[in-house]
Amino acid sequence: MPCSTCLARPTPREPDMDEVLIGNMLASSLRMATPLLFCALAGLLSERSGVIDIGLEGKMLFAAFAAGAAGAALGSTSLAVACAIGVSILLSWMHGLACVSYRGDQVVSGIAINIIAAGLTMVLGIAWFAQGGQTPPVSTEVRIQALWPQAQDAFANWPWLQAIVGEGLLSHNALVYLALALVPTTWWLLFKTRFGLRLRAVGENTNMVDAAGVSVHGLRYTALTLNGVLCGLAGSYLVLAQSAAFSSNMTAGRGFMALAALIFGRWHPVGAMWACLLFGFLDAAAIRMQGTALPLIGEVPVQAIQALPYVLTVVLLAGFIGKAVAPAAIGKPYVKER
Repeated sequence: MPCSTCLARPTPREPDMDEVLIGNMLASSLRMATPLLFCALAGLLSERSGVIDIGLEGKMLFAAFAAGAAGAALGSTSLAVACAIGVSILLSWMHGLACVSYRGDQVVSGIAINIIAAGLTMVLGIAWFAQGGQTPPVSTEVRIQALWPQAQDAFANWPWLQAIVGEGLLSHNALVYLALALVPTTWWLLFKTRFGLRLRAVGENTNMVDAAGVSVHGLRYTALTLNGVLCGLAGSYLVLAQSAAFSSNMTAGRGFMALAALIFGRWHPVGAMWACLLFGFLDAAAIRMQGTALPLIGEVPVQAIQALPYVLTVVLLAGFIGKAVAPAAIGKPYVKER
């Protein structure tokens, strides 16, 4: 006969549909928001230094191509991420050369980077791999895996925790947690360090920074270098964690959504994070709503659902770009007074 202790122990139940839905939506929202968050923080650092960065889309796209090409050719995760970061930094420096050193138009330079990235990744992809602009899929060993793949099993006796904590919060790879950790790190860097004070000052009053004996160009190039690192991580995530290979224009406007997120967040890391999570939630909802029917409406076209995050981008920009106060020196090339 079974012992009394065994009879008293409750049998673990499976999470119900609501619990599974909440856990899946939370996990999908975090995954979708990660590249946006990397890019939004990149743009925030650049624009806090006074340099407009419309080229977030192009940097992320070229970084994704570099990660896919290096990952398929070299078979190393670290080399793939390093190549993605290196390419993105070079594009940031090119933007700095045009706008900081030679005082070119920052918007035009950013658009040029987007155009170059969209065209050159396609040309290189066709020339190197002959797969219509795509790269070969990276192997499982190269892809970035979840840190705790068995996390859900630890909460088997608590269905809510299994769905929300195990699936929603602990089922991700290191880049997801790195993006979230960079939010307080960026806040500390900007608002609690001497470097952050100087960076914010150069975005507000360049003459004051120069009068204090600090290099305006040096600070802006430093911000653009950090910008390149973060855009490189965003591109790496798209290929090594979210998809298995690079495909043409796979960023699909995420760079512009990140730009909208940092404006909506008023050039503050925490505000940008919440905006990115909102965009990520809408992306996840759009995927889940495909093929479903709504009361009194019926089945919603897939195209209309997929357009939701972009519609919100336009709404946020239209509603907040006039209210959010940008750094005073943003977009203004600095000419040293003699």
